[in-house]
Amino acid sequence: MHKVLIHPASYDNCREAIDRAFELFPQPIKGKKVVIKPNALRISRADEHVVTHPAVLRAVVDKVEEFAPAEIVVGDNPGLHDYGDNYKTFEKTGLLEAAKGYYHNLGDESRQIDFNKDTLPRVGVSSKILDAEILISIPKFKTHGLTVLTGAIKNSYGILPGAQKAKLHELAGAPAPFHDLVVDTFRLRVPDLFIMDAVIGMEGNGPASPDLREIGVILAADNGVALDGVVARMMGVEPGNLRFLEKARASGLGDYAADKLETIGNLFTIDDFKLPPMAGVGIASTPAIADRMQATIQLRPQADPDLCSSCEACIEQCPVSALYMENDFPSVTEELCITCFCCQEICPEQAITLK
Repeated sequence: MHKVLIHPASYDNCREAIDRAFELFPQPIKGKKVVIKPNALRISRADEHVVTHPAVLRAVVDKVEEFAPAEIVVGDNPGLHDYGDNYKTFEKTGLLEAAKGYYHNLGDESRQIDFNKDTLPRVGVSSKILDAEILISIPKFKTHGLTVLTGAIKNSYGILPGAQKAKLHELAGAPAPFHDLVVDTFRLRVPDLFIMDAVIGMEGNGPASPDLREIGVILAADNGVALDGVVARMMGVEPGNLRFLEKARASGLGDYAADKLETIGNLFTIDDFKLPPMAGVGIASTPAIADRMQATIQLRPQADPDLCSSCEACIEQCPVSALYMENDFPSVTEELCITCFCCQEICPEQAITLK
């Protein structure tokens, strides 16, 4: 039976929750190579809560140091194309300081391994991830326009350096296949421990939404499917309705069923939690949901002229080159757009909405 910890926490006292997580899910860290992977989506401020909060990362690093590992590496692969934003993302968000000198650009070295014969036979995975004897994932409690939530499983998408993430969006071509590719990526190197920053979470049009919610907990588990199942219930979503979670369960990666897991702490549903627009994008095929999925596919990005800085980040990151500049603002070629949400995800001004 899987266990999921739900521990009250603030950013000032989150170390208590981290200690409890390591008690419940002990790891043989002494003398091992340990990689700690936060969610470092893009350059942002810590108070935007787009990334794992540096206080949580610092508490995990402090704890791991106590076990005298042979090596500690802290890193992620932010963004979709550019390796150059890696260091800047960690620096701007405060994650670099929280890493205590253990930061490593995971995009520096990668190795090709087998992936999915039907979409992309081989992918490059960060060498430090593949060499890790203990992999600790520190996701953020957030919504996501394509997968409804981004948590334990989706955080592993960052083990792929650079433009491969964009390439998978392009190859998926639609929301449902993308869910499958997220699970395929997760299973390349399943983390050993998950510690989720849910002190302040994100709702609405995540994973880079300005809509924040004070939740006040740290979540932890040694199984990502069980953890994401608890997150779904907290958001008011039935876990079995999420395509990526059902695929992960069917693939033998864990279970989210209530009778298959034990929650340690108070499992609660957040009142009036705002899911992404057309959140049914990730839900299994029924006629009603199929209609909603089709509606989601018809959504197109639109820039708010009051927020857009004309930086062209969305154009640079679009995996299918569907965006272009018109009168100093990004516009979309509708027939090229695959509704991958990458432009909205990467926009530093949070100026992109989907309409």
